[in-house]
Amino acid sequence: MIKPGDCCTLLFARRFRCRPRNARGKRPQRKASRPLPARHKTETKTTQTIDNPLVSGGGTRGMPKEESMVADIDQFTIRRAYRRWAPVYDLVFGTLFDQGRQAAVAAAERVGGRILEVGIGTGISLQLYSACNRIVGIDLSPEMLRKARRRVAALSLINVEQLTIMDAEHLSFPDASFDAVVASHVISTVPHPLLALNECARMLKSGGELILINRVGADSGSRRTVEHFLQPLVRRLGWRTEFPWENFAGWISHRSDLRLVERRPVPPFGHFALLRFVKLAPRIAWQAATTGAIDQLGTIATSCASRRRSRATASSIASIAS
Repeated sequence: MIKPGDCCTLLFARRFRCRPRNARGKRPQRKASRPLPARHKTETKTTQTIDNPLVSGGGTRGMPKEESMVADIDQFTIRRAYRRWAPVYDLVFGTLFDQGRQAAVAAAERVGGRILEVGIGTGISLQLYSACNRIVGIDLSPEMLRKARRRVAALSLINVEQLTIMDAEHLSFPDASFDAVVASHVISTVPHPLLALNECARMLKSGGELILINRVGADSGSRRTVEHFLQPLVRRLGWRTEFPWENFAGWISHRSDLRLVERRPVPPFGHFALLRFVKLAPRIAWQAATTGAIDQLGTIATSCASRRRSRATASSIASIAS
C-alpha cells in the first residue's frame, strides 16, 4: 500500500533522477545497462605494429614495421568510402586511370594462365583480359562487386572464374594458386600494406608475377608537405597520399623470394607507377638469401678489420708520442 508521502518522494526522485531509499534506509543498486545492439558497435582501431606478418613463407624474416601507417585507415572507413564511390566510380576514375589499368592487364597477359585481381572494384578491367586466361576477382566492397557481377553477365565474360568478397590482407586461397596477381590502386589503401603485399606474394607460383599500379608519394620537398597536409582529408575517401617508395624498397629488401624487374611511371600526373615483381624458384631464392647473408658477413668482417687497423695505428702513434 502506498502512503501519501510516498507519491511526493517518487515525483521528487523522478524529477531530479535520484534513487529513493528503501525501508532499511539504503538506496537500491542500479540495474546493469543492457549491451548495445551489434549495429551500434564501432570498430576499434588497433595501434599494434606488425613485425613479420607471415610466420611461414620464404624470405619474410625481419620484416620492417608499419609504424607510420598503422591505424590511419581501417576496414570500416574503406567499406563506407567505397559504398559511396560505387555509383560513380566508373564515371570518375574510368578514364583517369585507364592507361595504368591497361598497362597492368598487358603485363598480366604476357604471363597468362590463372590471374587474381585484388581490388577488382566494379570490374572495369575484366573486359581487357583475353578469353584464354582465367580471372578471379576479389574486393572488400559488396556494392562494387555487385556492379562487377552485372558487367560479367552483360558482356558474357565466360573467362571470369569467380568474383567474391575478400580481404586483401587475409586471402583464403591456397599458396601458389595463381600465375599472376594484379593489384591496381590497392596497396596504399589497405590498413596494413605490408601484410597485403605478403599475401599477394603467397598466391604466386614460382615464376609468377606480382603486378602493381600504385601511387608513390614524395620522399621529401614541398610535394611531401602537401601530401602530409592532405592525408587526414583523403583518409575519409579511403586513400593515402603519404606512401613513399621506401615502403616498397624496405619490403622487397626482406623478400629473398621476389625480385623487382620493372618500375616505370604511369599517368596521371606522374605520381603513379607500374611495379612488377617476379617470384623466384625456391632454389634461386635460397641462393639469393645465402649470397645476401655472405655479403653481409663480408661487410661486417671488413668493418671489424678496418677498426682493428685504426686502433693499431692509434696505439702506435700514442707510443711514438710518449
